[in-house]
Amino acid sequence: MERAYTISIFSENSVGLLNRITSIFTRRHVNIDSINSSESENPGIYRFTIVVHTTEEQIKKMVLQIEKQVEVLKAVYHIDEETVFQEIALYKISTQSVAEGNLVETLIRDNNARILSMEQDFMIIEKTGHKEETQDLLEFLRPYGVLEFVRSGRVSVIKPMDELEELK
Repeated sequence: MERAYTISIFSENSVGLLNRITSIFTRRHVNIDSINSSESENPGIYRFTIVVHTTEEQIKKMVLQIEKQVEVLKAVYHIDEETVFQEIALYKISTQSVAEGNLVETLIRDNNARILSMEQDFMIIEKTGHKEETQDLLEFLRPYGVLEFVRSGRVSVIKPMDELEELK
């Protein structure tokens, strides 16, 4: 049965590694839903967070392939219940729609979003949450004229503490 898996990859910062990692998914016809890369809490170690929908059998094989990459120190996968995760979304909407009523301001407050920037012609709204939450706010804002929308990849921390002890 297919489900969402979050893969955490810890590696050295190496040119071409991301390409080799994504080709592992491509060869198995698995689409990447989300990808994020940043420095980790350990100096010199980088973390990739990749979200895919696949079977447990497939995810096990892919993580083993990823761990075979020379620069990869550790790769682990988890289901959503084993991680704490968030995404960030930015919405650019016309200030004209805001001026026509307080409904947009109420939507922003009710969805725990915030206004990042207010310009003469547009405003930028930020929402942090799960994909469904950021998508819901997008749907609420559509009637008011969404000029631009962007959502980040998932950022995630793993609940089980013992899996990453060897990286310390």
